[in-house]
Amino acid sequence: MRAQRSEAIAAVHERRARQAEFDAKFAAQDDPWRYRSSWYEARKRALLLAALPRQRYRRAFEPGCANGELSAELAPRCETLLSADFAPCAVALARRRLAPFAQARVETRAMPDDWPEARFDLIVISEFGYYLDEPACAALARLACASLEHDGTLACCHWRHGAEDMRIGGGAVHARFAQAARRAALEVVTHVDDADFLLDVWSAEPASLARREQRRGDAADR
Repeated sequence: MRAQRSEAIAAVHERRARQAEFDAKFAAQDDPWRYRSSWYEARKRALLLAALPRQRYRRAFEPGCANGELSAELAPRCETLLSADFAPCAVALARRRLAPFAQARVETRAMPDDWPEARFDLIVISEFGYYLDEPACAALARLACASLEHDGTLACCHWRHGAEDMRIGGGAVHARFAQAARRAALEVVTHVDDADFLLDVWSAEPASLARREQRRGDAADR
């Protein structure tokens, strides 16, 4: 019991240290990873958004939202959007970025401990899974799959190269999510193996978009 308590205390201290580290990044600069100015980031967001199999979603969740750039592009396609980050400065920036969207709200939550008790038909895990260690990432993947609605979509996108502050690689993140998705009977609807990032989209509704729209494949539909 004493050892478990010591481990729990150490985990809390580590979480607070990481929170302070990321908070300092966003306090020093409102776009430390150049989400707004980088063509690489803009292209990656466009690919992720295009990979989502439905045009509209009822309830979406994006944890690890940083300053809200991806959230701002998700919001127009969602009836409600919950975005979250564990760094207070990032939350403040995301709230400012999402202010034009009445359907969006931003909360301070650390993953996977503060996962919301709700169900969503869209969950987007983008560029933060590698900041978790293996057990926490596996827990995140299980929570995401368990929180999907019957027609839900799960999207996962991560940098595939290394960085000093990453706990695990992007490939390991996607392996954990792929394992959880298989166990939850989700099917892959999109897989992008880019030179710099991985993008996977799973769905509980596997039929292709063309089939759902009853497109026949003749000249009139092309």
